[in-house]
Amino acid sequence: MRILKPFEYFEPVTVSDAVGLLATYGDKSRILAGGIDLIPRMRRREISADYLISIQKIPGLDYIQEQENAGLKFGALARLYALENFKGIKKNYPGLHAAIHQISSIQTKHMGTAVGNLCVATPASDVATALLTLGAELTVSGVSRERKIPIGQFFLENNRTSLHGDEMVTGVNLPHPPNGMRTAFLNLFRTHSDIAKVSVAVAVVFEDGLCKEARIAIGAAAPTVFRAVNAEKALAGRKLNSKMIDEAAKIAAEETRPITDMRSTAEYRKSMSELLVRKALERTLESPKV
Repeated sequence: MRILKPFEYFEPVTVSDAVGLLATYGDKSRILAGGIDLIPRMRRREISADYLISIQKIPGLDYIQEQENAGLKFGALARLYALENFKGIKKNYPGLHAAIHQISSIQTKHMGTAVGNLCVATPASDVATALLTLGAELTVSGVSRERKIPIGQFFLENNRTSLHGDEMVTGVNLPHPPNGMRTAFLNLFRTHSDIAKVSVAVAVVFEDGLCKEARIAIGAAAPTVFRAVNAEKALAGRKLNSKMIDEAAKIAAEETRPITDMRSTAEYRKSMSELLVRKALERTLESPKV
């Protein structure tokens, strides 16, 4: 195992101090939360960081809070296992719960954070794929301001987000699920501990037996996780029967831009995207409404 290159380590106790350090050291610095992705990548020399800014001693960032009729919010230090076991997530956001629950590594769940997972900006993030269907909004703090970023605008390309150099994500807000919403999450992998070849999350709002709104997110099949907007449009206002589901699944697959790598071929990813979208939409017909 490679030894980490020397770095300077900071433990700020306020968000203001943390973003101040980011502003001072720029792209030579990295935020450290759980370190599940960052430390291994530093060992492999994929990331070079002269300054690590640990946020673990900043109080109040591990919150998970339900807001009556206003959704749910969680902080930058909310661990994956805490989110998995939070009753409000399993009840109101079952697609997100499924995405976290299928993570097999106990270490990842107990050390890793959902926000850290998002900030890695990998297109293979199951958590990001699920959150993309739920209208998540990120709270971002910088030296001079705080702003909100819809999750659909957060990912720019593989390993690149819309964060500015002095900014960190401090929390995530989920709107209250609309009446009649049903969700599903599916992924495909070689072994249970492996990164997904393809992941799919869907959220469908039913009204009077019709699809009022559909959100279809696909991971590991393009430079970022993305919404299959053309497939969503094809379902809007329609009854979800096998014919419509097949049509939407084919459209969604055509919206992918997969690559061939050590885990899969581009052709297989496209084919499996169609299959998983079909199965996920079928599951919304069976799952209970939120």
